[in-house]
Amino acid sequence: MQITFWGVRGSIPAPGPETIGYGGNTLCVEVRTSAGRRVILDAGTGISVLGERLLGEEFGRGQGEAAIMLSHAHMDHIQGFPFFAPIYVPGNRFTIYGREQAPGRLERIFEGQMNPNFSPIHSLKNLGASIEFHAISASRSEVISGLKVQCRTNPHGSSTALAFRIQENGRTLVYASDVGYGPSGIPEETIAFYQGADLLLHDCTYFPEDYAKRIDRGFSSIAQAAEAALRARVRALGMIHYDQDYSDQDVDRLALRLRGLLDEQGGVGIQLISSREGLTVTV
Repeated sequence: MQITFWGVRGSIPAPGPETIGYGGNTLCVEVRTSAGRRVILDAGTGISVLGERLLGEEFGRGQGEAAIMLSHAHMDHIQGFPFFAPIYVPGNRFTIYGREQAPGRLERIFEGQMNPNFSPIHSLKNLGASIEFHAISASRSEVISGLKVQCRTNPHGSSTALAFRIQENGRTLVYASDVGYGPSGIPEETIAFYQGADLLLHDCTYFPEDYAKRIDRGFSSIAQAAEAALRARVRALGMIHYDQDYSDQDVDRLALRLRGLLDEQGGVGIQLISSREGLTVTV
């Protein structure tokens, strides 16, 4: 699998000279399978940049097909969708996977952000591409675009978000954004879900000091990310969902401190990846 980061921020976009190094778009990660198929994890503003790139391929000719898997439907994870250019090209096909409640509810959320009060598009029905919605269940694994996918519900403040375990050819990617474990810490069941991943993409929103003042927001600090990686014995840990107020220098310091936490606790062999827009890694 090839993993490309198109948006790495949380909560709101953060454009400007102080964030140009890592990027200011909200979360969007592209997974390219060995067969060349695409799965897109979350549809933050980064998906608009991905869309422009895809227009130069089969998606520009109306021959593209991709799955979009949403951890949850908070605005920073769906706000890029109306600006994702391939959805306006007739012939393209997209399947959007979301939480188990009902695909109809997810479709209503997407329709809502295209309400004429907010958008000139007015409706999903005005798009050129075919759009389908499917619920994904935490109780069973599914095959999506040739990948084996399992999901787990993680706490996210007063809500929840899905974590995904994605496998192909014996390699495993785990995607765990927008997770706030709370005072009880990381459950053993969650560690089992992350166990042995070749790459764990984990929420790294805060420095521990900032996390202590914002525990109820439902995000993680680098200390929780380090704990998850160490207990689950992953091969590599990828930082995602940086706080929108952190500059490039702040993220540099975030990565340096996280590297120190891993090394101090026996994780010298765990590779650390500081995600940035346009970076591609292979799992």
